[in-house]
Amino acid sequence: MDPLILSRIQFGANISFHILFPAITIALGWVLLFFKLRYNATGDSAWMRAYFTWVKVFALSFAMGVVSGVTMSFQFGTNWPGYMETVGNIAGPLLAYEILTAFFLEAAFLGIMLFGFRRVSNRTHTLATVLVAGGTTLSAFWIIALNSWMQTPVGFEMRNGVAHATDWWAIVFNPSMPYRLVHMLLASGLTVSFLIAGLSALRYLYGDRSESMWKALRTGVFTAAILIPIQIFAGDQHGLNTLEHQPQKIAAMEANWNTGRNVPLVLFALPDEAARENKFEVAIPDGASLILRHSAGGVVPGLNDYAGNHPPVFPVFWAFRIMVGTGVLMLVVSWSAAFFLKRRHSLPKPLALVMVPMALSGW
Repeated sequence: MDPLILSRIQFGANISFHILFPAITIALGWVLLFFKLRYNATGDSAWMRAYFTWVKVFALSFAMGVVSGVTMSFQFGTNWPGYMETVGNIAGPLLAYEILTAFFLEAAFLGIMLFGFRRVSNRTHTLATVLVAGGTTLSAFWIIALNSWMQTPVGFEMRNGVAHATDWWAIVFNPSMPYRLVHMLLASGLTVSFLIAGLSALRYLYGDRSESMWKALRTGVFTAAILIPIQIFAGDQHGLNTLEHQPQKIAAMEANWNTGRNVPLVLFALPDEAARENKFEVAIPDGASLILRHSAGGVVPGLNDYAGNHPPVFPVFWAFRIMVGTGVLMLVVSWSAAFFLKRRHSLPKPLALVMVPMALSGW
């Protein structure tokens, strides 16, 4: 097999496994801080029981994220030495900033957060939780900055085939970085909120009616209900930014082959790259133009303008539709659960059964 394909498979498997854990830790740190602050404000020990339950998940996710992240950093050099030789002057410092400003912060205070309750003052324990939560978000900031720069590179010049930074501010806050960062933070929030809500619903189905279960369940449900519409809006804005800077990606997501106006929104199709067409297409007239240009006559780029320079259409097309479908389901489930918890102070068993598998929906 082609070594390039093998390298892509190995690296893709690594990053796919790695992201499972930062998707939890980024937002779970802030949820734990919420539990701790509620305990500080009310003195209700149920909040701390919820804290102790989920801090174990945080610790495990943090450890797995570190281990998988270390192997991923090695693969930058082993799998992509030519690329890293070209962009190392920019990628290296950004990765170093992540380690120096974020990882060390998390590692220094994680022990106090995990084992310091009643061993240090309550204020110190709360501060440790704040710093660990902030550290996870800071880690995401630097990694998203690097990933976004790889997508929309600015603030550098090429000398003898090597990238040299000319404007670090432009590099860090590159055109796609704010959209990707917001999208990732909200995605982590939804991953954690559905994980908490789903596992709490499982406890509910097994007869657990403890106050800590109810507090965790409500926290997960109401957080998800608030974040999902914000994420839908953020995703739309991210899509418009991608349309501006990487139109071939949008063309692949929409399986649109020819640039034109009044482009339909394809709901179902089997894209055929060899024939440059969609088979068994089901579409909404003018839908893609309306969504992407906010006008039925808006121009949407086509894949034929980027022949040989666009991502594989079939997986991108279907991955996007699975994501959108999952997002709609998350909206319906979270709002339904929020309604019953708010108005009726209960959770119907059928809805709880649906929420259990939805614990995995954030990923």
